[in-house]
Amino acid sequence: MTDERDPPDIPLEPFPVHRPESPFPPLYESLPPPPADPPSDWIRNADAHDLPTRENRLAALGRFAFPPAPPLDDEGVAARDRRWSSRAILVIAAFLLVFNAVSPLNWSRQQAPGWVQGTVQQLSEVWVAQLAVFGVDMPRQGVREAWTAARDARFIGQEPVTGAGSTATGVS
Repeated sequence: MTDERDPPDIPLEPFPVHRPESPFPPLYESLPPPPADPPSDWIRNADAHDLPTRENRLAALGRFAFPPAPPLDDEGVAARDRRWSSRAILVIAAFLLVFNAVSPLNWSRQQAPGWVQGTVQQLSEVWVAQLAVFGVDMPRQGVREAWTAARDARFIGQEPVTGAGSTATGVS
């Protein structure tokens, strides 16, 4: 036994060579002839879109069981629009209540002391602390830190910001 392979029957050449003889017989000679079309099958002026189509039985049953509603009048359209607006406002309020929970706390700290201000501040502190456990305040803190860093950035040769930000230097 040797490590060399047997030489190929067809000599290998750098470019393919056209060989007129084929080792495979033509396919059409080995297949039986197809059946002929019946003479009545062909209508010369027929259009496929004119043919009747069967409707899906489930769709017909659904249309029978649940007939389409009549179009809405002006009151119905107004009621649908009010429902859509109310849902959008509620979703936005819930989003802000979760992801911007610090705003009521900051608002309550800016108000004059009183019962409403104290209640809002205490509720907001508890709400912010509960949300901080889940980390939903991190995106807001990240944006706030990026804004503070951009506000406090200085060009080379400028004096650095002193104090609690640029408000101490008089730049807003």
